[in-house]
Amino acid sequence: MTEGLTPHLSPARITVLGVQPGNPPFRIVEVDGEFVGRAMSMTDVLLVAADMGIQIKDLDDLDEVQWVGGGKFTWTTNQ
Repeated sequence: MTEGLTPHLSPARITVLGVQPGNPPFRIVEVDGEFVGRAMSMTDVLLVAADMGIQIKDLDDLDEVQWVGGGKFTWTTNQ
């Protein structure tokens, strides 16, 4: 029997929030819900994660990275 079995949905550890105005514009990066840095590019997201001991293998994998307010190619406020 499979009673009581439900799919386990684990949120991504890395969350990249929407673009913030600035010179240059940036996105806030969170790990496990805590602010850990700012990113101005996809490379910055990878570096911030690595600084936290997390290796991102696929920026498109929603189990690894959650993109809020635009995807991985959104880095300005007018996109």
